[in-house]
Amino acid sequence: MPQVSGAANEAPTITAPTGNPPQELVTEDVITGSGATAEANSTLTVHYTLMAWSTGEVVESSWSGEPATFGLNQVILGWQQGIPGMKVGGRRLLVIPPALGYGEAGGGPIGPNETLIFVVDLINIS
Repeated sequence: MPQVSGAANEAPTITAPTGNPPQELVTEDVITGSGATAEANSTLTVHYTLMAWSTGEVVESSWSGEPATFGLNQVILGWQQGIPGMKVGGRRLLVIPPALGYGEAGGGPIGPNETLIFVVDLINIS
């Protein structure tokens, strides 16, 4: 599994994974938050970093700009299943299999059947 390091409120460092990716969603709290709890219908403000399992390359990161805000019910299934229960101030690792990500089609810079590695810092829930 990828290893995540770095302090809260700073961009994380993610080590590239080796071996075969997991077939099921993996969630791991790297930093446990103490604020409000995300629910399925929450609107979230987050910083995130996305790495592709197959290449170990960072594909996208909000840390180079502003945090992202969106409804949890408007994003990929891996987030919808992996974020509820997370608390504001926390950092969570999500390893998302293709079926819960962009699937066979891929999307944007994500290739077909890619396993996604997200590190998500939950800033606010509204």
